[in-house]
Amino acid sequence: MLYLILAVLASSAVSIIMRMGETRVKNSFAMFMANYFVCSAIALGFVLAGDRPASMEGFPFALMLGAASGVMYLTSFVFLKYNITRNGVMLASVFMKLGVIIPLLIAIIFFKESPSVMQLIGFVIAAAAIIIIYLEKDGEKKKRAGLSSAALLVLLFIVGGFTNSLANIYEKLGNAQFKNHYMFFTFFSAFLLSTAITLIKKQRVGRHDILYGAAIGVPNYFATRLLILSLSSVPAVIVYPVYNVGAIVLIGLAGMFIFRESVKGRRLIGYLMIVASLVLLNI
Repeated sequence: MLYLILAVLASSAVSIIMRMGETRVKNSFAMFMANYFVCSAIALGFVLAGDRPASMEGFPFALMLGAASGVMYLTSFVFLKYNITRNGVMLASVFMKLGVIIPLLIAIIFFKESPSVMQLIGFVIAAAAIIIIYLEKDGEKKKRAGLSSAALLVLLFIVGGFTNSLANIYEKLGNAQFKNHYMFFTFFSAFLLSTAITLIKKQRVGRHDILYGAAIGVPNYFATRLLILSLSSVPAVIVYPVYNVGAIVLIGLAGMFIFRESVKGRRLIGYLMIVASLVLLNI
């Protein structure tokens, strides 16, 4: 359980640092590039420090799933960054963490892990909360903006959920000897892709882009590593809800007390329902 608690802290730090750099970071892809460079360097250190695998069995799977994971990780970070700017750190993080539903469904359907009645109730409450948050009566202009924001949040929910599920897929199907290699391929492929996009866009790379990216890289790497370590000893139907509800609480507190984000009306009800649903998913 210690791994899981540390994973929650690391995951929360990623969103909080990203929100802190919102006004200073001018080139998001340069920030992602620096983030994944730091993640790749740490991952490579673990690969070199680890034991030499007895055989190459399982290496191709680690390479292919790692490369796919890297693309998904970068995509989820892009959606998270845009949603933090558009919808605030609290709402963006809630939908990112609400993606817990997807890896839970994968664990139930493909890996035969059984949810409790309370967890099933949690699914229903989570869906209802999303509807309540966006059933606000606004003018036509606000409605169009709300739909655009809602689309970004839904994309974040889907991409973030599938990205989180990849760690459990590797834990269940991959060779444990190549776990460090899998993480290196994940972050290095994301680094290569973000570097390519930075070069293609020909945007200026600023000091704050690199500094905040590097600052995000450390908790980002350890959030993933600690999550995988948690999955090796605790069922996914327990790990993912705890991982997400813990981060929701910490990020929500940061949003209110550090960034002064207001929560009221239907949005407050929706937040409370989402937190309740995540708690039920952990019972």
